Amino acid sequence: MPKRASAALTVVFMLFSVFPCQVKAVSTSAAAAILVDADSGRVLYEQNADAKMLIASTTKIMTALVAIREGELSDVVTVKREATLTEGSSMYLKEGEQLTLETLLYGLMLCSGNDAAVAIAEHVGGSQAGFVRLMNETARELGMAHTSFANPNGLDAETHYSTARDMAVLACAAMENETFARIVSTRTVTIGGRTMTNHNKLLSWSEGCIGLKTGYTKAAGRTLVSCMEKNGQRLVAVTLQDGNDWADHQALYEYGFAAYPARRLAVLGQPLRRVSVKGGVQKTMALVAAESFSWPVAEGEGLETRLELSSALAAPLAAGTKVGQAVFTLDDTEIGRVDLLCGESVAPKAESALAALKLAR
Repeated sequence: MPKRASAALTVVFMLFSVFPCQVKAVSTSAAAAILVDADSGRVLYEQNADAKMLIASTTKIMTALVAIREGELSDVVTVKREATLTEGSSMYLKEGEQLTLETLLYGLMLCSGNDAAVAIAEHVGGSQAGFVRLMNETARELGMAHTSFANPNGLDAETHYSTARDMAVLACAAMENETFARIVSTRTVTIGGRTMTNHNKLLSWSEGCIGLKTGYTKAAGRTLVSCMEKNGQRLVAVTLQDGNDWADHQALYEYGFAAYPARRLAVLGQPLRRVSVKGGVQKTMALVAAESFSWPVAEGEGLETRLELSSALAAPLAAGTKVGQAVFTLDDTEIGRVDLLCGESVAPKAESALAALKLAR
């Protein structure tokens, strides 16, 4: 976190969260699990979250993200024989068939097509090996320190693994991509002559679910990454090797939204506080936030907002001028800060008097 800047003026406001009822604890049947607030990155629940494990078809989250970043949705892909021979779940591609990259992405994420993964990899990466290099480069870029990809579809391999924590990092990043989010939130689509239905049952079972991806192999067991949105707050859940994953994800979200509701501490362009101004035609001025900021807060945790102004405010001041920062702390630990801007222009008193004199003449 940035060091606290020296300030001519510091104003402190406190907020303690209070809940009307006690939230029940949560647990899962998974070998590894995690629940994360997507906007802040705060971990709300974890269980064995750093264990390296097989991830099955949740791998395709990375496959789709790389393909969207590196390819064009309108690209026409000619299916090669190698893709049609891929084992496991399929969108039933035929050799020589031509489909757009967008159609293949729907087949990848809705049907969990292993054949689609190979066709995408060969087209975007030039080969499966070339595409896997892009996957691992993206993993390093995102800070997925305990992840290794060996293929684009998630078939079991010794050098193909991740952790619940790393998969949550990937999911949060992927859901920021509008094309990715649109595809994984789709329940059913007809495109390229195919009608495809999403394997993710939470899309219809749980109000507010907006994606992500299922997975299964005999060795990996059931894997599931999902994303839920409620009251403007977005959570991501990951369970690995979990025979009761649908119920566990619903329980995780029920717990997360109840125990850690997001507190909106700043809204882009909205007044945060009014402060005194010296020598101006008005005595106070609104300070507005240069960006929005929210944070999930549990019962009993204390939020503090500290305004650090670069100097005592004196007229003239122009609207939009940066004059300091709002610093947010949770139980004395800094969690973020946003720039503060003048919400209005303030003229000096002398300028106002001169203007009045000119009008009188």
